[in-house]
Amino acid sequence: MFDDRSILVTGGTGSFGRKFIRTLLARHKPRRVVVFSRDELKQYEMQQEFDAPCMRYFLGDVRDRERLVQAVRGVDYVVHAAALKQVPAAEYNPTECIRTNVSGAENVIHAAIENGVQKVIALSTDKAASPVNLYGATKLLSDKLFVAANNITGNHATRFAVVRYGNVVGSRGSVVPFFRKLIADGAQDLPITDARMTRFWITLQQGVEFVMAGFERMYGGELFVPKIPSVRIVDLAKAMAPQLPHRIVGIRPGEKLHELMISRDDSLHTLEFPDHYVICPSIRFVENRDYARNGRGERGTPAAAGFKYSSDINPHFLGTEEILRLNAVS
Repeated sequence: MFDDRSILVTGGTGSFGRKFIRTLLARHKPRRVVVFSRDELKQYEMQQEFDAPCMRYFLGDVRDRERLVQAVRGVDYVVHAAALKQVPAAEYNPTECIRTNVSGAENVIHAAIENGVQKVIALSTDKAASPVNLYGATKLLSDKLFVAANNITGNHATRFAVVRYGNVVGSRGSVVPFFRKLIADGAQDLPITDARMTRFWITLQQGVEFVMAGFERMYGGELFVPKIPSVRIVDLAKAMAPQLPHRIVGIRPGEKLHELMISRDDSLHTLEFPDHYVICPSIRFVENRDYARNGRGERGTPAAAGFKYSSDINPHFLGTEEILRLNAVS
């Protein structure tokens, strides 16, 4: 699907962007791969590793609509991964988070339609479902913008979809590298926000695979949610350092005890597939689309009444061996 195509990744120098591009180059022969990000040092470092003839590097910010329109010219597919995503930082700097996550989403939509991009997938987060923090609220707004964008494309063929998943094992700013550093530095205990806390758990590679599959599955308007395991934070700490005691430090600003990916209200519009869910748009589009059969030919069925997909009632919780195995590939 990606052979002889041009692909742009916003936030392309981040954890996801690097893994996505590494996988893309290993499996396909794209015509052009555009890394769009605002950090010149990260772009310089990335150029040392990703120097294939198809690679292009654009300095720019998703807040800058004009620059984004320039970068997207001639692009077939866009992966929108750029975001401000640290929950406590967003609580203290709300306007900056809104400018990047909401205004940036509007600019990506505008640039894609303006340039006749074929497909756009925006990355979301479990924190966007019934959000209690500003980061989650901005990503919910972003999700709504991308879904609704399918109604404003006019004669353009551009289609938009969203991928929502949970905590990425080992990503920058996440708990696994934080614990690793404490253990390596000889910590006497591991700080735990709350012993009851649970999180959805996915590796970076699994996230990349799910996004790539999304381009094949999508018609436009879907919100894709993978079926992934949960982890108890105390189990994670015990697996990484069974010899260390735990110190309860309290929940950080904006945090939840448990994460939610599909609420009971969203379940009314949710289809269940063998390895994922699809939240169908609640608004009507000009075109009638049968979301129960996706672009891969996979078939889904309506979710059970009152269904919700929450990290504390997930049927699959990771044990010690699974935690260590996933941590090893992060």
